[in-house]
Amino acid sequence: MTTVQPIAPRPATPAPTPELSTSVARTDPGAAEFGRRVVIFLFAIVQGLIVLRLVFLLLAAREANGLVSAVLNASQVFVAPFEGLFHTNALQAGGSIFDIAAIAALIGWTIVEAIVLSAIGIFRRRAA
Repeated sequence: MTTVQPIAPRPATPAPTPELSTSVARTDPGAAEFGRRVVIFLFAIVQGLIVLRLVFLLLAAREANGLVSAVLNASQVFVAPFEGLFHTNALQAGGSIFDIAAIAALIGWTIVEAIVLSAIGIFRRRAA
């Protein structure tokens, strides 16, 4: 009868691994994209102030209130270039005021924002 000898296990050999790529993908926004984001943020603040002005005047908010006074004063800087554009700057009904100059300012600053963003868009990187 023949005896079976156990075979010693072979040492494990590591499986071949594919070469790892060392390329780095850029994930941060470029200068033009960063500039576009800053412009959008700044114009959003301006437009928000003008909208708050409209709401406060429509609701006849007391100008003696600190918040109302601050919003009206801060937004006046952005509304002033549009005053006198029409024959009347505001329509008044009771204590409520509809500020037409503020509506014109809101439209005007939105157009300026679009022009600035278009100018920045010229310098954006595009994938080839």
